[in-house]
This record gives sequence, C-alpha cells and structure tokens, in this order.
Amino acid sequence: MHEYAISVDGLTYSHNPGSPPSLLNISLHLPPGSRTLLVGANGAGKSTLLQILAGKRLVKNADVRVKGKDVFRDSPDGVTFLGTEWAMNPVVRGDITVSAFLDSVGGYRHKERRDQLLDILDVDLDWRMHAISDGERRRVQLCMGLMAPWDVLLLDEVTVDLDVLVRDELLTFLRNDSTTRGATILYATHIFDGLNSFPTHVAHMHHGYFVTKPMPWPCVSSADSPSINLYHTALSWLKEDRERRRESERMFDNKTRGARRNETVPTDSETFYRKYDYSH
Repeated sequence: MHEYAISVDGLTYSHNPGSPPSLLNISLHLPPGSRTLLVGANGAGKSTLLQILAGKRLVKNADVRVKGKDVFRDSPDGVTFLGTEWAMNPVVRGDITVSAFLDSVGGYRHKERRDQLLDILDVDLDWRMHAISDGERRRVQLCMGLMAPWDVLLLDEVTVDLDVLVRDELLTFLRNDSTTRGATILYATHIFDGLNSFPTHVAHMHHGYFVTKPMPWPCVSSADSPSINLYHTALSWLKEDRERRRESERMFDNKTRGARRNETVPTDSETFYRKYDYSH
C-alpha cells in the first residue's frame, strides 16, 4: 500500500503555449480509501486536473503519481476515469444491444459486479445503444466503467444525467465499495444534494488553484452546527468565487460578464440586424 493513492507536486498546465495557465502550482496528496469532492465554478480547472491524473493530458515539469507510479511513464493499473464526453462518442451510439456492448468490453469477466450494477442503475440488457436517451446511455457507461474492480476512480460530472433515485443508489454503492476495498475516489460535481455523508474530504478550486486544499469532511463547523452542510458550504464558496472574480475584473478593467447596460452607441451588428429584423 502506497502512502498516497494520488500525489501531485508543482503542477502548472496551459492548454496552449503562451496562454494563461489552466492549473497553477497544484499540489495534492490523497490517502488510499479517501473520497474527495472537487468544488468549483465552471472553468475552475477540475476537469483538466482529472484528465491529467488519468494520463489524458501530458505535463512535463511536474510530479504526478497515482498509486505511487508516474502516470505518464509508468501508468498504474486499477485506475478508472469516467467523464462526460463518452456519451458523445459515435461508437457508443451504434445499433448494438447493451448486453452485447458490455460483453465486448469484458462484462463476462466481472459477472457479479456487472449484475449488481445493472440492478442499481436499472439497465435493460435489451436496450439498443442508438435508441436510448442520454441518461440511459450514461447508466450503461457507469456499468461499463465500474464493473471491473478499481483502486482509484476519477469521476467528472458523470452523475449529471441520472435521476435522483439511481444517483442515490449509485453513490451508496461507490461509498460502500470504497470503504470495503480501501479504494480512492476523486469526484468533480456541481450537484451536492444528498452528498453530505459521501466524502471523506472536500477541496475548493478557483481559476486553476486550490483556495482550500482537501480537508477532512465533515469539518468542525458542520459537526457543531448541523444546519451547515455540504450544499451550504459549496454555495458559500461559489459566491466567494464570483465576488473574487468580479473584484479582479474591476481592478484590471476587464470586460465584465452579464449585460452591458452602459453601452448607448449601437454596434455595427446591432445596426445591421435592426435593418433586417423581420420579427415585427
């Protein structure tokens, strides 16, 4: 057993050379068996961090290890990454039954876990992949990704399409699986209802850096006051992020988001579209 299931030191990453960094001096150390939630607004860097940990984006000048192994030079086994882009892949939208699809990716080797997940996710083996909804396709993805036992699970917003009942039962399965096998979960989400008892740690990201590094959950304040829960904590953090961003925009005279009510002179496009506006 390695001291840390996930270990990152000095990670800075830009999507393009010369562009501002999407991640800035990230350090992260998560013990085996931990379940950590990444909290942050859209664009905070959560997905980029998860993709790097999964070895999907290359970095050169940082030490990024999972299960004690360099994710780029000595890829560890037992690591599962589940992201939202999977459902858009044309391969998984073909005219094939769910049963044949799962068998094609090794479902027959993990029958017990596969069957448990089929029940939890309420999946019909006779569904045809091209004819089901996005939410149903997401359930198939989760069954496919989770049926082989994992040591480290990286989740990027994959529960967003699930109804509340299936989501609750899936999270119960993941929590029990992590506790029983000492497996590690790093989970980025914007949905915090029903998650209060799920994480062992929570972390707060903003503009590519940690405002709050992974801290044990529940924190002292939530234990002292039951009314302070994960949802309220996340909401407070995101409000602080928005104010922090707005203050930065005011200081550096950047264009602000939202309506621009002080613009009295019509733009060229407005003049053009007014001329050819046939809606009236």
